[in-house]
Amino acid sequence: MVLDEISKQIIEQLQTDGRKPYAAIGKAVGLSEAAVRQRVQRLLDLGVMQIVAVTDPLTLGFPRQAMISIKCEGDLESVADELSSIEEIDYVVLTAGSVDIMVEVVCEGDSHLLEILGKIRAIPSVRATETFVYLKLHKQTYSWGTR
Repeated sequence: MVLDEISKQIIEQLQTDGRKPYAAIGKAVGLSEAAVRQRVQRLLDLGVMQIVAVTDPLTLGFPRQAMISIKCEGDLESVADELSSIEEIDYVVLTAGSVDIMVEVVCEGDSHLLEILGKIRAIPSVRATETFVYLKLHKQTYSWGTR
């Protein structure tokens, strides 16, 4: 799907503040409130964007985050489907290079991380994992994707 400039500007406005009123967005992009509402709904319906609350895992009781690289054999899509069903995994991506899949996990602690690693390693096509524990989140942004 190719987005026009107005849709990109609307997305940028919502990336800055997901609760920004449609009237204020309309003023910024030169549309009526109703037109902005319709465009936002279309972008949501098409799966171009989501409007969500971004949380800080530390304040919610999840002090351990990690990226896990996974080497597999066989059908990567089916492995990715199995990984996606694990509740603690919030990000699954198929990759090119020395590993096949990368996942991000949010955990209650090291024992919880070990439990999740056990679930991952129990998937028959998984051959090896490597875990990268996050020591500090230095930058996290969601303002990409419109230019």
